[in-house]
Amino acid sequence: MKTKSIKQFVIYSRKSKFTGKGESIENQIEMCRQYIATHYGQEEADAALVYEDEGFSGGTLERPKFKKMMSDSQKINFAAIVVYRLDRISRNIGDFAKLIEDLGNRHIDFISIREQFDTSSPMGRAMMYIASVFSQLERETIAERIRDNMHELSKTGRWLGGTTPTGYESESISNVTVDGKTRKACKLKMIPDEINLVNLIFDKFMETGSLTKTDEFLMRGHYKTKRGKAFTRFAIKAILSNPVYMIADEDAYNYLVENEVDLFSEREAFDGIHGIMAYNRTLQRPGKATQEKPMNEWIVSVGKHQGTIPGAKWVQVQKLLGLNKAKNYRKPRSHVALLSGILYCGKCQDYMRPKLSDRQTATGETIYTYLCTTKERSRSHVCNMKNANGNMLDAKVIEVIKSFGKQSADMARQITQTKKRISGNREGYEAELAKLRLQIEENEKEIKALVISLGKSEGTNAEKYIIDQIDELHDKGEVLRKRLSELEAIIQQHDLADIEFDIIRQMLSNMGENIDNYSVEQKRAAIRTFVRKIVWDGENAHMYLFHNDGEYEFPAPPHGNDGNNDNNGDDSTENSGDTDEPLGEDSE
Repeated sequence: MKTKSIKQFVIYSRKSKFTGKGESIENQIEMCRQYIATHYGQEEADAALVYEDEGFSGGTLERPKFKKMMSDSQKINFAAIVVYRLDRISRNIGDFAKLIEDLGNRHIDFISIREQFDTSSPMGRAMMYIASVFSQLERETIAERIRDNMHELSKTGRWLGGTTPTGYESESISNVTVDGKTRKACKLKMIPDEINLVNLIFDKFMETGSLTKTDEFLMRGHYKTKRGKAFTRFAIKAILSNPVYMIADEDAYNYLVENEVDLFSEREAFDGIHGIMAYNRTLQRPGKATQEKPMNEWIVSVGKHQGTIPGAKWVQVQKLLGLNKAKNYRKPRSHVALLSGILYCGKCQDYMRPKLSDRQTATGETIYTYLCTTKERSRSHVCNMKNANGNMLDAKVIEVIKSFGKQSADMARQITQTKKRISGNREGYEAELAKLRLQIEENEKEIKALVISLGKSEGTNAEKYIIDQIDELHDKGEVLRKRLSELEAIIQQHDLADIEFDIIRQMLSNMGENIDNYSVEQKRAAIRTFVRKIVWDGENAHMYLFHNDGEYEFPAPPHGNDGNNDNNGDDSTENSGDTDEPLGEDSE
């Protein structure tokens, strides 16, 4: 007898955040599963794959589980993707249209149970596109409404919240509207000490015309930011380019008009006293650097706060910043130095970077030194650490790495000893992991049973009681899942450590003299496999080797070690973990 082939259905659910209301992810999944059972069979419903994203907007397809689902659809023969509602997939018609076209080309249907749309029929496909148009219209309407609100707020010159700029703090004010209601708002209030520092930064930049020299001046004077940290070029530039400090005078008005900002203040409002409020200045996206928008997209008005930098001076500073942009500071890159990123100054703990010269050694190698970045930025006033001879230091480090091959058995024994210490609690973790998975499974079964009961109890007194129970179980499940993730991460680290230890063992036995034939990139990779960091104290380089959990460090053999182990086979890892030879000293 021929067995029935089961179609592979997929359930996708998404929610921006958990609310405990009827459209939680658990409820979406259960309703999709019931739909599949009703229309295609219980076996298909039970076998359905589930992908869920919580805490992600429908405005983008950049969601981890959605991307995993689409990747799996290339490997698994999906019959259909089922969602509770159309906008669970996307509110963007362009993204949605491309998705439907892609699924259609691969004969994967798309079903939305709320709207009763099914792309397996021509009418279903037509209705799907119409509905997606309305979804995008709603999204764009919301965006337009936000911009309209921003326009209205800009007319008031209020501070809308967030981290206040250096020199100001937020002050609450009250307004009585035409309908007699009292509304609270905020404005910026000067902090004298901070605003004096802002003026000093503008003056010093005007004097030097250089962000680097301004940075040096602030470091030498030990000036700190609003949050108590040392200034950087980026922090200085952020202050210099912020129009909040510009006094609203005639020069300011002319500059803003020339640059076609969306100006919501009349010329008469530029009284030579108040400052400028610029809204919609930056584009902020999760996981990406903040970008400044073109001035013609700014929404600008005269603020309620007092300005501090005259318009002509602020405009001149912007011109100087423009000139600096062409010669903007870029992190130096070296194609010969091996220790960039792992070499630290022993005095101030900052990175030491390679500085190449125009000279060459007798063998044709570029001569370079490592210098402390704090020393460089402060012109030796904050840190005066002696430079290190880069060619010599790199060569000595390579010698240490090469020596590992001569004592691979001893190094492997020490690595194994550390592995045992690190992995000692793994069995206990795995037992707890199994228990947690069972608790999560039981918790989900209880929630599903309550969801079914909720459907039968709609409109009764029991409805609220069931919803409260679902909320409690959901919270409990979140705690369990968080602990599960923590344990899985710990065990994964152990698994990765197993692989890493095996690779290092093999590398130790094969490295020997081969490293001399490596490219610069391969030498860097080899060094980083064994070396966590190197600290230069002006005379000696302290080399901290293979490291895990901040506890176990392996002692590097001192320069000139012949490969014999002086500890008579002792497996102890209690040694200092550094070489203390005078590596690469370079007098200035």
